[in-house]
Amino acid sequence: MSSEEPTSQNGSSKPVEGDDKEKNVAANSLDGNSLQDTEANLEKLPYPKSVFFIVSNEFCERFSFYGMRTILILYLTEILFYPETSAKMIYHGFTMFVYFFPLLGAIISDSWLGKFRTILYISIIYAIGSILLSLTAIDSLKIPQKAFTIISLLLIAMGTGGIKPCVSAFGGDQFILPQQDLQLVMFFSFFYFSINAGSLLSTFITPLLRNNVECFGNDSCYPLAFAIPGILMVISIFVFASGKPMYRIKKPKGNVFVNVVSCMWYAATHKKSGPVDHWLDRAEPKYGAKLVSDIKSLLKVLVIYIPIPVFWALYDQQGSGWTFQAVRMNGNIGFYTILPDQMQVVNPLLILAFIPLFTYGVYPVLAKCNLLTTPLQRLVCGGFLAAIAFGISALVSLALERTYPTLPSSGEAQIRMYDTTEYNCTFTSNAFNGSFKNRYFENTTIKVPDGEINITFNFISESNGSYKHEVSLNIAEAKTYGIYLDNEGAYNYTDNIEKSSDGYPLVRTLVSNGSKVTYTHTHSGKTFSVLERDDSLNRMETGSYDVNGKGQVEFKLGGTYTVLVTNVTPKKVTVYNIIVTDPNSIHMLWLLIQYVIITAAEIMFSITGLEFAYSQAPISMKSVLQACWLLTTAFGNLLIVVIESFDLFELQSNDFFLYTGLMVVDVFLLMWLTIRYKYVTDEDSSFAQEDEDVGLEDKKVPPVEGVDNLGFDKHN
Repeated sequence: MSSEEPTSQNGSSKPVEGDDKEKNVAANSLDGNSLQDTEANLEKLPYPKSVFFIVSNEFCERFSFYGMRTILILYLTEILFYPETSAKMIYHGFTMFVYFFPLLGAIISDSWLGKFRTILYISIIYAIGSILLSLTAIDSLKIPQKAFTIISLLLIAMGTGGIKPCVSAFGGDQFILPQQDLQLVMFFSFFYFSINAGSLLSTFITPLLRNNVECFGNDSCYPLAFAIPGILMVISIFVFASGKPMYRIKKPKGNVFVNVVSCMWYAATHKKSGPVDHWLDRAEPKYGAKLVSDIKSLLKVLVIYIPIPVFWALYDQQGSGWTFQAVRMNGNIGFYTILPDQMQVVNPLLILAFIPLFTYGVYPVLAKCNLLTTPLQRLVCGGFLAAIAFGISALVSLALERTYPTLPSSGEAQIRMYDTTEYNCTFTSNAFNGSFKNRYFENTTIKVPDGEINITFNFISESNGSYKHEVSLNIAEAKTYGIYLDNEGAYNYTDNIEKSSDGYPLVRTLVSNGSKVTYTHTHSGKTFSVLERDDSLNRMETGSYDVNGKGQVEFKLGGTYTVLVTNVTPKKVTVYNIIVTDPNSIHMLWLLIQYVIITAAEIMFSITGLEFAYSQAPISMKSVLQACWLLTTAFGNLLIVVIESFDLFELQSNDFFLYTGLMVVDVFLLMWLTIRYKYVTDEDSSFAQEDEDVGLEDKKVPPVEGVDNLGFDKHN
């Protein structure tokens, strides 16, 4: 039997609305003002089994979202070949929509479809986006990857954002209040655990899937890494839908946010009503004095929200800018190599540890010293910590930039030459001088001439005599070129010495006679690549390799290598491993410092900010403030998109210093606003608890109506 039309308790078939049913049970339980009667009624209200479908659904959805987002930035750069700046714009544009669509989802749920149908229908859109993203990542399907990736991300943003305000609130709807206050608290604990469990597992697992599995002819498997979250999303839909016979489903009652916007719009556009004390007073005849008064109180709190987006502009770069940092660092810890995108798992792990630490340790100790005793003081401190975290990340980037390869500057070019022949080789050129050393030569500061560069190679052999071979190159400034020699001649190509987009080694294999080369990993015994003579770069796993049983080579994270296999005689094969670009030398664990500080900032800023917003809002405006809180995250990511669109700096350190400076200025603005802010108290009439919420506020139970739970998420 569907719970959309429940029967009354006396067995009659007369429909009982969800709210009426709650009030009837509440009246029965409180009749006689007896605590014993209340406890007896509590025993008659079993824990609603329907919430287990909702918690399971949330686990699958959060696994899907965080799993996809964890690897997204590397997919954009490594597979779709977006520059880092463009990839950041797409990544944060996607995140912006994720935090904008909750507003639309709440309006749809509260005004038309109700929570159940909103979650179900929008989840289907979500699943379609996830599956489409996985299919788009398969090269052989010939789907226009860039265009359909954007479409997929838009569908996913619409899905995850649209259901965000509904799921936790729908779970709360399954409880009868105030009799099940404590059970409701337990539900939200389970709900929060499912969010973190899903995000933790997916943040660790999906990088392994994209990196350690080969598929569709590629040495990585993004289609599988996207498919698993997509499958989890499909499962979440079936899990959620299967619980329908057990759900208590309330009809939509209208959306407060819509009423607020309508009231403000009416007041702003009806200026002919004569002079008023406050511009909102023009709307009082149509919307009533209470709504106008509550909106005035709302606007006072929203002023504090003005600096909030800058914090999110820093915080959300853990998945973009900080991941790009990790790509250029050494993740080897002996028994395991940390993948760059796996560093994102640090934040949710620290969150789980820091919440009790700050609640029961840090805040009480600081309170004894009369420090950080108010929410706004903690908010300001959290902002300063975010600035410090980004200042440290900028210093880390400075250290990393000293390890980057030297790229050719304006007016100059670079050339590298490799000799795999059985001859002794020398050369002369009209642009540079030098000689081979261990069959390798490089010049990184060649002045670009007006004409061609001519190189004459002299090959000398005791048994086969000698001969010359000439090569002419038209070179351009700020470019890198390569030449390799084998027994059949000389070949040139445009070189690339930059580190790989995902941090893994890049290897070029050159052979004197064009024979095949097999790399066998000495630890796992797995054959990673079989290559013919080729001047292309190939992504390799880290570690030591046996090359055709004739030599050993080792590849490390971030390095670019050229392996020369020379057949001097049929019985003598020599393998040279030339390091073209030095491997990553700064360890990835140095990032833990900035992760610890940004997580502490999150505890003080995000959680305290939600606390402050809820405590300072009139009863009727709490859901609106929660909606506006999520919008600050959207605007923070929009700020990143705007800044990155100007492409101000080439160096990441300068980029991070800019965000650090913005956060410092922003904190001083926040500090000025907080000094001027006057806290409201429980004695204010507009903040008094309404009758229908008796027993809920006093027990600090999270609100469950409308969009009151709009901000309920892993980092909120």
